[in-house]
Amino acid sequence: MTPTHHRAALVELSGVGKRYGTARALHDVSLAVHAGEITCVLGDNGAGKSTLIKIIAGLHQHDGGTLSLDGEATRLASPREALDRGIATVHQDLAVVPLMPVWRNFFLGSEPRKGIAPFRRMDVDHMRRTTRAELLRMGIDLRDVDQPIGTLSGGERQCVAIARAVYFGAKVLVLDEPTAALGVKQSGVVLRYVAAARDQGLGVVFITHNPHHAYLVGDCFVLLKRGTMAGNHTRDEITLDELTRQMAGGNELDDLRHELRPAEQRGEPRERPRRTRTRP
Repeated sequence: MTPTHHRAALVELSGVGKRYGTARALHDVSLAVHAGEITCVLGDNGAGKSTLIKIIAGLHQHDGGTLSLDGEATRLASPREALDRGIATVHQDLAVVPLMPVWRNFFLGSEPRKGIAPFRRMDVDHMRRTTRAELLRMGIDLRDVDQPIGTLSGGERQCVAIARAVYFGAKVLVLDEPTAALGVKQSGVVLRYVAAARDQGLGVVFITHNPHHAYLVGDCFVLLKRGTMAGNHTRDEITLDELTRQMAGGNELDDLRHELRPAEQRGEPRERPRRTRTRP
């Protein structure tokens, strides 16, 4: 049964469009992100996923349609404004400093300080304790928060970024291809923490090109193709096979499959290779 929502969506896009000069990046895209749900946005390269992320994250402003936060139409002027409004974006490159310890990256840019000016200094003990406690609360048991974050696996780094967003009060978590460069086991680790963020009441936007990963955790699925919506489904409206089929191109894939069959199976005569005579 399709879920009904009695409260305004945390983030809602209605007919949103974006142009860069004469190039149309997005056209008439709509989606809603509710608390405690994961909205998956799927599409191939060039589908418009990156532009959608930038609009929600406040990097770029939309030039068509409406962006609403908690039911209020707005235009986000900067990533800082988006963060202040409770939207945290975890980009694929994660923006971490590999040689710094985990706790330092956890608080990077928001370091608590103690003491009296001009002798104020970073509260390192507090940052260490908080980092360890918040990671454990998300189910992440690191060996040592003093180790450089660059020594962690890709999946572990993604999980630290998710825990950081939860700690700093995010209401909406936007994840840009968090499993793209990971193997099966590490992808599973990340998906568990994506589900954990949902279970803590966050609204999650999960950007991916992998329908199998999306279907494992998703509640709603928005498919983009060349900047326009190719589908918008709730989980009970679509199967994994159909989601995969639509993601792969739907009817276009069927046409390609027909073209790639041997000529006899397509009902066409096979051309015989021409024999060339060789002179003695």
